Amino acid sequence: MKSFNIPCLFLLLTFLNACGSGASIQEANADGFLVIEEALKDQFGEDAYFTDLTISHRQSIGNIISVTVTSDPSSLKMGQWTQSNDSWTQTSDIRLEVPEGMNASDFMFQLGDPIDLGRLGDLVEKSKDKLEEEKEIQNPSLQMAIVKIPKDGVRSKIEYLILLQPENGGTTFTYSYDLNGNFISMDY
Repeated sequence: MKSFNIPCLFLLLTFLNACGSGASIQEANADGFLVIEEALKDQFGEDAYFTDLTISHRQSIGNIISVTVTSDPSSLKMGQWTQSNDSWTQTSDIRLEVPEGMNASDFMFQLGDPIDLGRLGDLVEKSKDKLEEEKEIQNPSLQMAIVKIPKDGVRSKIEYLILLQPENGGTTFTYSYDLNGNFISMDY
């Protein structure tokens, strides 16, 4: 009987550990966003190219990750994907049109080059602190964290956008930062 219980206990602990490390339950901070970055790399590869990356948070189900991604920018084909409850679903196929004289990759980014999801997670925490201090809103929650690439393809204009709401809903506060994490603006 003892030999049966030990393998069952091992399987249960392995299952619980696997469930506890998914991208959908990660906190909105640097460590949590680095786990999300690894989930993206696991799903799409280290060298994937993105035109869109949004991390949304819903209290009832956790993080929802939405991306537009390709492994081959020159193909001009991309897929839109969403991860919810740690399960990926492709929602559509996209065909790109690129202005003459430009490459599709001019309008894309890669994780780590130059996008740093750890920095984005830090900026979420920084924005929450600013909102608590400046607007006296306690416990603001992440609504969305977005990597925004400009339509002209100029990488120096890529921005991190962070949308926060009061704990019980209400006004959305949008914080904008440049690639280096420098504050640009706050709007509501």
